[in-house]
Amino acid sequence: MAKLLFVLTGADTWTLADGTPHPTGFWAEEFAVPYEAAKAAGHEIVVATPGGVVPPVDQGSLAPDFNGGQEGADKRAAVLAASTELQHPIKLSEVDLDDYAAVFYPGGHGPMEDLAVNAESGELLTAALHSGKPLAIVCHGPAALLAAVGPDGANAFAGYTLTGFTNVEEQQAGLADQAKWLLQDRLVEFGADFQEGEPWAPKVVVDRNLITGQNPASSAAVAEELLRAIG
Repeated sequence: MAKLLFVLTGADTWTLADGTPHPTGFWAEEFAVPYEAAKAAGHEIVVATPGGVVPPVDQGSLAPDFNGGQEGADKRAAVLAASTELQHPIKLSEVDLDDYAAVFYPGGHGPMEDLAVNAESGELLTAALHSGKPLAIVCHGPAALLAAVGPDGANAFAGYTLTGFTNVEEQQAGLADQAKWLLQDRLVEFGADFQEGEPWAPKVVVDRNLITGQNPASSAAVAEELLRAIG
């Protein structure tokens, strides 16, 4: 059994380009699917957030349309309700990477609000990358990589091959024209080799110890790669 660190957003709103707060949080599938897979494999999970706040779920991610119907939505909500780790997060500032075998960041638009500019998260990501421990990130979670900047201004993930929620997916979701910035654009700007798959289809990219998934549908495959890497 290993101990895994799940780093979640603490933001329940995402500020749009016009200053409007858009309700958000973490995306249920992106937490629940890897959580269930890790638990089934016998691993322990610790949740960390900025300031140790209880991570808010994006209520939209619990809608029947995103969970294969009402029954699926009810099951996903039940998983979250039973995940006691969500109710007792530790502070990012208290994380000791040595305590964990791997690190995982789920998405939702929340990370674009807080983790994208959180220095503690950026330092943790940089340390995890350099440690060689498995580091898995899915969908909008790679927004957190924007904060992984060293004293020289270079991003620790520059030159890495990765993926994340694409511009096309953001456009099809209807929020691209309201966003302050788009995730794919920012990842490319700092020097990542961004790999874009078909919209909404599972896609996972592995580069050294970095495992990234493009969208919610990639959550299961990301979890599979992460658990395989833990061994």
